[in-house]
Amino acid sequence: MSGSAAASDSGARTVRDIADDYLLQRAEFDPDAAEAIGRLDVMRIPDLSPEAFGARARLDRLTLAALDALPPTDDERAHALTLALRERLSSDIALDEVGFTRRILAPLATPVHLLRQVFDELPRDIPGAWTRIAAHLEQVPRALEQFLQTLEQEVERGNVVARRQVDVVASQCDAWVRSGYYAGVAAECPVGPDRERAMLAADRAIAATSAFATALRQQIAPFAPAREAVGRDFYRVTSAAFLGTEVDLDELYAWGWTEIVRLQAEADDLAERIIGSRDVAAAVAALDADPARRVPVGEPLRAWLQGRLDATTDAVDGSVFDIPAATRTVEARLSTAASGVMYYTPPDAALTRPGRVWWTVPTGTESISTWREVSTVHHEGVPGHHLQHAVTHGLTELHPWQRLLCQVHGYAEGWAHYAEQLAGEIGLLNDPGERLGMVHAQLWRACRIVIDIGLHLELPVPPAHVGLVGATTWTPAAGVELLVRVAEVDRETAGFEVDRYLGWPGQALAFKVGARLWQQTREDANRALGEEFDLRRFHAEALGLGPMGLGPLREVLARSVAARVRRLASR
Repeated sequence: MSGSAAASDSGARTVRDIADDYLLQRAEFDPDAAEAIGRLDVMRIPDLSPEAFGARARLDRLTLAALDALPPTDDERAHALTLALRERLSSDIALDEVGFTRRILAPLATPVHLLRQVFDELPRDIPGAWTRIAAHLEQVPRALEQFLQTLEQEVERGNVVARRQVDVVASQCDAWVRSGYYAGVAAECPVGPDRERAMLAADRAIAATSAFATALRQQIAPFAPAREAVGRDFYRVTSAAFLGTEVDLDELYAWGWTEIVRLQAEADDLAERIIGSRDVAAAVAALDADPARRVPVGEPLRAWLQGRLDATTDAVDGSVFDIPAATRTVEARLSTAASGVMYYTPPDAALTRPGRVWWTVPTGTESISTWREVSTVHHEGVPGHHLQHAVTHGLTELHPWQRLLCQVHGYAEGWAHYAEQLAGEIGLLNDPGERLGMVHAQLWRACRIVIDIGLHLELPVPPAHVGLVGATTWTPAAGVELLVRVAEVDRETAGFEVDRYLGWPGQALAFKVGARLWQQTREDANRALGEEFDLRRFHAEALGLGPMGLGPLREVLARSVAARVRRLASR
């Protein structure tokens, strides 16, 4: 008998019963939820129709009402699950109510991008793999047509993203067509019936992608507003949802500028160590010109990435962290599906694929200067995203919803950015050049804070910093300029970044603000425990709670630390 059935017989429901029901119902239209309950051959191409979005919203509201009807509990694990589930449901409902969820078009991680990413994650080397891949290719046109219907319905409601976001996604679809992405997937298939089926399906996926781009330009763009700022009320909802807690936006805007000044001074100090002068641009040029730091694009770059991932894993496993053996491996992969970003994909529920760090190198790049990239490797791999997912996957006592589906940008990206700083703290940076790369990564994320808040809230550039921005008011061009001048980001990547901020209002806070909240939580525990504080234990306990919003995380950890302090006092 299931937990839900047993609870129904006794007349008393628990939070796990509610989470069970939620997961079971969500599995009807969410492939991730279906995999989480053991449906391993589920179609990974999602339902993107208006009806599916509506069903998800109704389920969220019904589940939140069931949670609100629960009596208080002294069970700490049940309390933590209740907090985590309530925060996510509330955030998802709020995002849907302000119109964010169903209109989403942006340069990264929208339904369009996740649809394409399915084919990066489908295994190639298990029985029946290519039959399954061909079946998924056949479903691409259906999913794109469904999402277009959803976007058109939102147009009728007057809910459309800014024109820039429509244009950038249309251009990305065109780029996928030009690069032959879907044809490349099918071309990997061995000769035989599956290959013929896959090639035909790839042709139709390519045509559907091209048609979708045309529809965006002809059916959505004419109704898209020119204004890109979403305003304070909308931004308050999205930033709280991405972080899993509410924050003071004006305080963060001021803090972001303070961090830029602090980190620039640290970069000056490192430049002096590298070249004997506080000229950061000259230090950057010297590092970029060092042949020992450059790796050719292609297999040498993939091998460098894999070697760094392996060496870092060996350095921290068993000493700073305990990484479960089943999920310890992380694979380095190169991809041509995007441009200029590194990203992580976690293992699936059944561990048919390992965690992977993907590197997409800008077109035409012949070699990479690795000093810039080490912090990104720590962010995406170890001790960042992969370590967090490797630990979470092994927490079998957690409810499957929390272990496999609870996704909070502030928790995950905040941890990964905190991990970049932690890497320097625990000796994973080899020299001042790599440390300068870490500081530039920090500057990048500090710039994200002021650009994102400044653009969307239409705040003035503080007079003391006008020289850095080159303007007194925020525009996309001013955002690009700040990234180029302060964080040494190339203009192509900086342009992509600013487009991303405009399409995902508040998500840019997840990195450095999320890391700040992780750091503050650690400092709270350190103050409370004093000499009894142990960093390895703190990380194990914090990650052991599983993913959740940063508000619930701080509350649960504070309760745990307070209980431990009471036990210590009673000894």
